[in-house]
Amino acid sequence: MEISYRTKEESNREQEEAFLRLSPAERMMAFFELSRRIARFPVQHTDEARRKGNFVIERPSHEKAAKGEH
Repeated sequence: MEISYRTKEESNREQEEAFLRLSPAERMMAFFELSRRIARFPVQHTDEARRKGNFVIERPSHEKAAKGEH
């Protein structure tokens, strides 16, 4: 494991350059992988968020999906 110290701007530039070196197909696959990982990220929605008018997307629970409820 290697630890390197750099500024946020340097880190962002390196990430962007690495991404741009990918082929268009590899970029698309990286996007899908990121989307998959984000979808599994735990999020807690509160009633307060709803009252504020925030847009909330809820995935049906496994039990509701099994029953056909949405």
